[in-house]
Amino acid sequence: MSIYRQFGVEPIINATGTVTRLGGAPMPPAVLDAFHAAAQDAVSLEELQAAAGRKLAAVTQTEAGLVTAGSAAALTLGAAAILARHSYPRIEQLPHCDGNPCEFLVARDQRSGYDHAVRAAGAKLVDVGFNEVVSGAGVRRPEVWEYEAAITDQTAGVLYVQSNNSQPALQEVVRCAHAAGLPVLVDAAGELPPRSNLVDIPASGADLVAFSGGKAIRGPQSTGILCGKREFISSAALQMLDLDDHYQLWEPPADLIDTSQLSGLPRHGIGRGLKVSKEEIVALLVAVDLFVSGAYDDDLARMQDQLDEIKRLVAPADIDCQVVLAADGQRPPLLRIQLDPTQHAAFDICRQLRAGTPAIYVGHGRLVEHQLVINPLGLRDDDATLIGERLCQLLGAT
Repeated sequence: MSIYRQFGVEPIINATGTVTRLGGAPMPPAVLDAFHAAAQDAVSLEELQAAAGRKLAAVTQTEAGLVTAGSAAALTLGAAAILARHSYPRIEQLPHCDGNPCEFLVARDQRSGYDHAVRAAGAKLVDVGFNEVVSGAGVRRPEVWEYEAAITDQTAGVLYVQSNNSQPALQEVVRCAHAAGLPVLVDAAGELPPRSNLVDIPASGADLVAFSGGKAIRGPQSTGILCGKREFISSAALQMLDLDDHYQLWEPPADLIDTSQLSGLPRHGIGRGLKVSKEEIVALLVAVDLFVSGAYDDDLARMQDQLDEIKRLVAPADIDCQVVLAADGQRPPLLRIQLDPTQHAAFDICRQLRAGTPAIYVGHGRLVEHQLVINPLGLRDDDATLIGERLCQLLGAT
């Protein structure tokens, strides 16, 4: 019996993938074992974060790293680090930035609800370029010269949202920003896999990069990675950790917090509510090892078999089903089910799948294109048969 039923909550079949609203990726047994083992002892969070930072720095080939409470928390901490550095007055007044530069430049077509994480630190986002391609008003994307033209004495940094089609290229934006003495914070939450991005994105020269720990890495859902320049990681850690100690006794690891920049112990910073438990830190580090080693690649054949089974069961409905393999050979395959809107409304089918027992949540990002998408990462052994049979029922297959 599922433990969730003890609290009156029914478990679901997650055919959507690693989305936060459905609890992220399933954690492998080794990660769960690490979580449980870490709960057995007390430990200094400063020492543990320092050890985690050394490991993450090695994996990402950066100067330093930090385990955060998700990638959104990494963005908030990263923005706070850029805004405040190691200045007591600035750390204390965030999210207010009165009298100090607080603007982050960001391409207009990279704006989304997730940039709230950066604004939460006190940053004010200044749009660069126009969203002409999406609006159908032109063919150009934001260009480097527009970043240069937007820089003022109130500019504190640059926010860049990494994706396969982000423009201009990250390296070009980094060069432009650094020429003006500005740091670059990169949102790369969903850019794993490929595994190489753990190194390639920071290798752009970006000062801070945020990755999710609860998606492809398959760590605890509310974990993330912030990696990059030691100066900023130090400030981010300083603004997140519990600082309720005496300055005379406080001896944080030197590779976590640069105490040479301080003359006393600050009060709790803006990131205090973004704390990470010792169990989550250890579990994430184990998950990182599995991810980097390629251990998850062994699951891809099983996932494809599950999608093939769903496709076989849906075949009598005479529906267009396509299994799409990832070009990088590391992401899960997807099953795309194209519906004829004159026969089946995609939103209705999606709603009915959710209303069934057990509830089935399929990808809804392409519903306006009359398409259901199934991501098998969260599926258990029998889930494919249940999904296929339910779809047959709803689509009127005989």
